[in-house]
Amino acid sequence: MSEPDVDSALATWWTSFDTDYGGVAPDGPFGHDGVHPRTYGTFARILGHYVREQHVLTLESAVRKMTSLPAQRVGLVDRGLLRPGLFADVTVFDPDSIADRATFEAPHQPSVGITYVFVNGKKVLDHGQVTAARPGRGLRGPGYRPTSGR
Repeated sequence: MSEPDVDSALATWWTSFDTDYGGVAPDGPFGHDGVHPRTYGTFARILGHYVREQHVLTLESAVRKMTSLPAQRVGLVDRGLLRPGLFADVTVFDPDSIADRATFEAPHQPSVGITYVFVNGKKVLDHGQVTAARPGRGLRGPGYRPTSGR
């Protein structure tokens, strides 16, 4: 995609964000495999490059497109917002310093500017250090129907 196409897609009000690469624990069994830089840098790239540097969209719009909008689109009513009773998936970051660092040559490079990450209320990142907690789980929207493979 060309940069003007990316800019246009990012700025469109109904577009939400995700990454098309699965999560990889750097200290897990697949931590030494080659991965795409998007594994580590998708969201930090949007916040650092497209929000802070290029002003393609506002910080508030980017955060909504990363959280509540995708959760709403797939029917996850207990995710994507900070409200009592919902699952606490929270990333604490510095908007002035967040940036992606992963490259094809060195893909296992965590983004910078992220202080904490909480998944289901459990701390999984503490000042750049991955903790031993693994509270995540697979999520399926209400319309999910497994296929039989036939």
